Amino acid sequence: MRSGPLPLLLPVVASIVVSLAPAAAAAEAAATVGPVLWQPSMNVFRRFGVAEVAMFEFYGDVLGFEQLATLNPGGGVGVARFQAGGSELKLTAKVSDRVYVPGGVRDATGVRLLTFFFSDERALEQRFERHGLAAPELKPAGPDGRRFALVTDPDGQTVELVVVPGAPAAVYEQIEVGLTVTDIQKSRAFYRDFVGLEELTPVHDPVFDTMKHSFRHGTTIVSLRSFGRGLPADTGSGGIQYVVSNVDAVDALARERNVSVDQPLSTSGAFQLRTIWLDDPDGITNYFAETTQSRAVRADE
Repeated sequence: MRSGPLPLLLPVVASIVVSLAPAAAAAEAAATVGPVLWQPSMNVFRRFGVAEVAMFEFYGDVLGFEQLATLNPGGGVGVARFQAGGSELKLTAKVSDRVYVPGGVRDATGVRLLTFFFSDERALEQRFERHGLAAPELKPAGPDGRRFALVTDPDGQTVELVVVPGAPAAVYEQIEVGLTVTDIQKSRAFYRDFVGLEELTPVHDPVFDTMKHSFRHGTTIVSLRSFGRGLPADTGSGGIQYVVSNVDAVDALARERNVSVDQPLSTSGAFQLRTIWLDDPDGITNYFAETTQSRAVRADE
């Protein structure tokens, strides 16, 4: 047996191991949920406490979103679905184990603003008027001719309407979910480094006179604004849903990163829906769902 060269090789092997260790650690630190995000958008939940007919009329007839089949998973609270651009807006009744804070974007942390995009200003105004509502007072919002208005839905929650005439079709497929947060840096880390959303360049938001930090996945934008650390936390009025191909991977990464779990990994027998509900740093629900359709692509990952 030739053993002479081994002492010479050992330092080389050791140096390779040492040099690979930082790279492996960096790769592990860079892991996000991003690779298992299957639907090219996010969906958004909005809970309400008024008569459902008023909410359905506002988001369906007035804003012009198509109402889809209502879900009633496991015989629980019904979820009314509306197609808003490339996302689903899901309306459901308030539940008793959440905290709801009335008011506007500056009044609490949580999902405080939904932004939708339209091409035809007059058609939008006419839909409001036909339903006995004052037409939104649209104001200039940029050099491309866009105009905006802030209105409230029947439950008192804030909606931003943005009219962009003559824009590419992709603009009208977008929705923007506005989160009011306590600590911008902690929230940026969650949505960028854990969820794996694409971070956009921060901009000054003249509407609320603060910086807006936005993150994109497909046709959906999540935007963060902060108005200080002393706001009450609204953990019930809204949440974000992601459709994923592998919810076990989300669960494993959440455990590794010590992300707060709202509802642990579970399966709904009626739909074979596998879900985990996580909280962002402000207790905003991030709900990850694996469906039979999204699960079918797992073998290709």
